[in-house]
Amino acid sequence: MSHETETPKAANHPPRTAVVGVGNLLLKDEGVGVHVIQAMQKASLESTGELTIIDGGTWPDAFYLLPEGIDKLIIVDAVRGGDKPGTIYRFTPQDIVFRRETVTSLHQLGIAEGLAMIEHTGRNPQDVVIIGVEPKEIDWGLEMSPELQKRVPQIIELVRKETGVAGVD
Repeated sequence: MSHETETPKAANHPPRTAVVGVGNLLLKDEGVGVHVIQAMQKASLESTGELTIIDGGTWPDAFYLLPEGIDKLIIVDAVRGGDKPGTIYRFTPQDIVFRRETVTSLHQLGIAEGLAMIEHTGRNPQDVVIIGVEPKEIDWGLEMSPELQKRVPQIIELVRKETGVAGVD
């Protein structure tokens, strides 16, 4: 087999990235992923041919909304990692130890289940990054805690760096 005639997938099109923010807006800090997506949209960081921004809410179906041909997936979510509220985590599926006492999502379906759902869609991005934020308050309310509110610009900046899409940096 000649390697000269093979063209890598990335050479056929620009890298395509999807950013999915998940969370429940009715439970204060639990909605951080959705709040980040909304802030990105307000900052005119809309979906383009290379970047898809998805408000995943609390529905596991959000992962079925991923367009085909995604090279990179960035998930933004509230994550209990045991550090102080507002701590921002960046990890990949390979970094996760799937035990209850370690880093997990706060939804009924955890990160492991969400990633398994993506695998079932056949839309397996080559690169998956989870940006988690340590919550302070998970209780009824529409506003995030001040600790998380002030971290939103930093989270967006981290997402921008992760996307690597021209015009977003």
